[in-house]
Amino acid sequence: MDQMITCLVVDDEPYARDLMENYISRIPYLQAVAFCEKAFDAIDVLQQQSVDLLFSDIQMPNINGIEMIRSLSNPPFVIFATASPDYAVDGFELDAVDYLVKPISFERFLKAVNKARGHIQQKRPQTIPAAPPAPPVANHLFVKDGYKLSKILFEDIYYIEGMKDYIKLVCKQKNVITYMRMKAIEDALPEDQFIRIHKSYIVRVQAIKSIIGNTAELINNESVIISKSCRADLNKRLGISGPQEK
Repeated sequence: MDQMITCLVVDDEPYARDLMENYISRIPYLQAVAFCEKAFDAIDVLQQQSVDLLFSDIQMPNINGIEMIRSLSNPPFVIFATASPDYAVDGFELDAVDYLVKPISFERFLKAVNKARGHIQQKRPQTIPAAPPAPPVANHLFVKDGYKLSKILFEDIYYIEGMKDYIKLVCKQKNVITYMRMKAIEDALPEDQFIRIHKSYIVRVQAIKSIIGNTAELINNESVIISKSCRADLNKRLGISGPQEK
């Protein structure tokens, strides 16, 4: 969605203000904050609120548009609109975005606004969209346990034993036997926490207390077999160098 551009119109001619109001209402990203008859009224508005774009007549009583802009310490972008082209040089010396000569067509008005829009967008600080929050990392899985689904925390699992079409999850609180293949449970477990050490065993790495020969002793004081084909991967995960079997 386009950011709104706030604008202010100052012109001592009622017809000119009405025309500007009509044109502004036709451009969806323009929002008029005030339509002023006198330059001093416009100065008051500019001192009270921030305005992106000022549409200003030049020939006005008491103080003209050129003098008004020169009096501002931090003027907005300006588009001059006047019946006389004689002030064009003065207008561009003030870095006016454009200089419109009355009567002003909507096509010419829109062209000037689009030019100003480019300047305003360049001046505005560019915001980088915040990255979407990372999805929460799962710390559990649900397995069928009789007639219910039980929530099993990964940190509660010591090891998983495969028994043909079933698996047994050996956990802190209880053991759960459920209908599932080893490959399916292996895919459901986080790789950084679990490792296959035998065709029939998957262990949680943090549950390994020691390695004795071809067995892994776990913190629940049970031991599981390590197959030769899995030994190298296990050694690498545990930071063990060289063969350890006897």
